[in-house]
Amino acid sequence: MPVDLSDSHYLVASMGEISFRYDLSAIREAGRWLWEAMGAHRVIALHGQMGAGKTSLVYAICGTLGVRDAVSSPTFSLINEYEIPGGGRIVHIDLYRIRDEEEALQAGMEDVLFSGAWCFVEWPERAPGIFPEDTLHVTLSVNEDQSRTIRINS
Repeated sequence: MPVDLSDSHYLVASMGEISFRYDLSAIREAGRWLWEAMGAHRVIALHGQMGAGKTSLVYAICGTLGVRDAVSSPTFSLINEYEIPGGGRIVHIDLYRIRDEEEALQAGMEDVLFSGAWCFVEWPERAPGIFPEDTLHVTLSVNEDQSRTIRINS
């Protein structure tokens, strides 16, 4: 479903950054916007403080795509996989409990990131050297009014 670019939530900022501001009641719309904004990128690094909404955004994307699996945070499992009806899969990775790149490699994260699946990675700064060159870096932030902003630097 195309996103209406005239929507008041859609913003275009200067110097190649696009952003989308939303409140939590519009999380599905934000997920749909990010899915479309990703273009051909298969690996999405989700940056943001604890509570910024990274897991909620992945949940919203899965809902947009009709994923029937129970979507949850992979904080303890490190990796959750979801089948997309009609083909494809989403891999949701949480590196919060990973100490460094070496531990991420030992856990097999690099194999997943280069698998061709759509990968959404929380806490990518824990192992920055394992990501493909064409990884899309997305930053989520909490605004003063508790709304959220998604920023993509192109």
